[in-house]
Amino acid sequence: MRHTRHVRLAALAAALIAGPVAVCAAPASAVTGAPVGDSSFSYTAQVIVGDHDRGCSGVLVAPEWLLTAASCFADNPAASLAVPAGKPKTPTTATIGRSDLSGSDGAVRDIVQLVPRTDRDVVLARLNRPVTNVAPIAVATTAPAAGEELKFAGYGRTQTEWAPLKLHTGALTVDSAAATSATVTGKDAAACMGDSGGPVVRTAGGTPQLVALNSQSYQGGCFGVDASETRTGGIAARVDDLASWVTSTAGAPRIADFNCDGIEDTAIADPKATVGGDDGAGVVRIVYGGGKGTAEINQDLDWVPGGAEPNDWFGESLATVDYNEDGCTDLVVGTPSEDLGTAPDAGVVDLLYGAPGGIGTGATKDTHFEQGTGTGSLKSSAAESGDRMGQALAAGTTAAGEPFMVFGDPGEAIGKVAKAGMAFYVHGNTNVAISQDSTGVPGAVEEGDGFGSTVAADANHIAIGAPDETIGSDADAGNVAVFSHKLNSEGRPTALFGLDEDLDTVSGGAEAGDLFGKSLALVPYRPSGAAAATDSILAVGAPGEDLTIDGVNKADAGNVITFRITPAGTYSQLNVYYSGSASDEMVGTSEAGDHFGQTLAAVNTAPSAVSTAATMKLAVGIPDETVGTTAKAGAITTFSLLGARGDNDRWIEAGTSGIPGSAGANQHLGTSLHFTGTKLYVGMPYGPSGYGTAYGLPLSNVTAGGTNAAITTYQPGTGGLPAAGARFGYVVR
Repeated sequence: MRHTRHVRLAALAAALIAGPVAVCAAPASAVTGAPVGDSSFSYTAQVIVGDHDRGCSGVLVAPEWLLTAASCFADNPAASLAVPAGKPKTPTTATIGRSDLSGSDGAVRDIVQLVPRTDRDVVLARLNRPVTNVAPIAVATTAPAAGEELKFAGYGRTQTEWAPLKLHTGALTVDSAAATSATVTGKDAAACMGDSGGPVVRTAGGTPQLVALNSQSYQGGCFGVDASETRTGGIAARVDDLASWVTSTAGAPRIADFNCDGIEDTAIADPKATVGGDDGAGVVRIVYGGGKGTAEINQDLDWVPGGAEPNDWFGESLATVDYNEDGCTDLVVGTPSEDLGTAPDAGVVDLLYGAPGGIGTGATKDTHFEQGTGTGSLKSSAAESGDRMGQALAAGTTAAGEPFMVFGDPGEAIGKVAKAGMAFYVHGNTNVAISQDSTGVPGAVEEGDGFGSTVAADANHIAIGAPDETIGSDADAGNVAVFSHKLNSEGRPTALFGLDEDLDTVSGGAEAGDLFGKSLALVPYRPSGAAAATDSILAVGAPGEDLTIDGVNKADAGNVITFRITPAGTYSQLNVYYSGSASDEMVGTSEAGDHFGQTLAAVNTAPSAVSTAATMKLAVGIPDETVGTTAKAGAITTFSLLGARGDNDRWIEAGTSGIPGSAGANQHLGTSLHFTGTKLYVGMPYGPSGYGTAYGLPLSNVTAGGTNAAITTYQPGTGGLPAAGARFGYVVR
């Protein structure tokens, strides 16, 4: 006879207090039902915490994300299911898509981030790399109903085995559903220790849907359980109401999280700062989110290579990436003015590793990059005067999940051709040089091209700018080379095409001083009908572009052109952006010397979803804009990367969008821009504070029609930041 629901819940609660009933408190095993002999439950994962300290099951719901039981990570599941967000306390491994653990199919990944629920036994777990050979299961949107029969799976104990090697499955019947859970009874099997977090599934129209996760069980018939216990009932944690939470969490852009606690952190460079009496040595200041303090990084720290020297400008460029895939964001710092031996301004790059205690507190603190050392092309090249390696940086992960970095080296001589420029593509333990002398790279090696002056990259493509490239006879007209991450026979990213304004497929015409490619931004794009964001949108700034506005030539007014890049490596132009005229729908007017497009930032706020005008954002810096009669006060215009330029534009100057104060001469607002999934970071290194200032503007503040919300202000002398510096906000990441 089936027990009533209130008796079952009381007995389960008592059992949880007395012993480890939250089915993930023992080494991983499987349900008491039948072994799975096909791929029907391939989305199921085995989760091992530590050296088999605990074992659970889980389920793949996105290429980089599992749903599993919070109890698997709780300190004492019998007392509390509270789990800290961020990196797991103990190294944790997941095996996905391997119904027989003695096989080699599926994938093995590290779990590097936890995003827990506080209302049920559920946690989202991010993997260090996406799983590309196992299809995730969709989360159901309909609640379990009383009397409904569902299937469940897991790697927990069986009736006869403590730690079986095969995934098992069984059937259960729903007794009743509460707001966050459902009471269930196994028809022919009980969930056992090790099954917690495993999928509870319904099939609708031949398609499996994830309804719940195994959570608690009486474990009747499970190995090691008293033979007098025959009950197969338990509690499942509902997930059918969590589809939007799963989608928004799994589909959000990665945040900078240097101490891996799940809260966004911020790195702000002040390359002109004085260190130990050395003017212009440079510092990077870290502001840890959640009120966890600040830190200063400079070259006089014993774990940062080199030493602070005048005019090094440590932190002139920054990028972020979890390069060692441990769940803690790492900071890439460029110091292009670093002298090496007798070579001034040769430049270096440092990869500073995040850790639970913050940057520089882990066992591995730094990987240093300079020419003539290390591996690959960097080792075989030589540091020379004016190379300025690290002037431009990009970093991220490929679509396959491999971390990479790109270092611009625009002053590099190619052969005997001075300052032709190149870039280094860094991945794994090696790196390779790319120049206009490499296979398939457009353009010719010429003196002063400055190839590598700017770089941008996303999961699909890489763009390298040569804004000083001569096109025809037009000096400094500029061009851009675009690559895929696929390595060619030389081990270099595959060159796809080049862009310059003398091409019929690009608006305008190449002219001396256009500086096409002086700024770049690149973001993934998922068109309607596509399964993933395998396309990219590239924005190219030409701040030296002359524009004819209402019949009058405006020298160096500047513009920005955007392009769609397909997985096949083709491109098409999308839009041309500029400030406009007094008679059009655009806010602002193009004026001589504005340098519209001197800086760019772009973001796809929902890279896993079909891209829309609302999710694809572009910010354009106009640092020399005159506001009223205030010269070079600077301004910013934001747009959507989709649709007409005048449909989604917003003008930002000091005193608007939450930026306090009023326009000031030579403040050059727009010098420093960076988008995240939630904010536009605006650095003002030239004012209004004498040290410099940075602001985090919520996206509503910088979106056409959006309302202003409270901003975050970063300024030396406040918020734990020392009252010191000279160009604070020069770069923000």
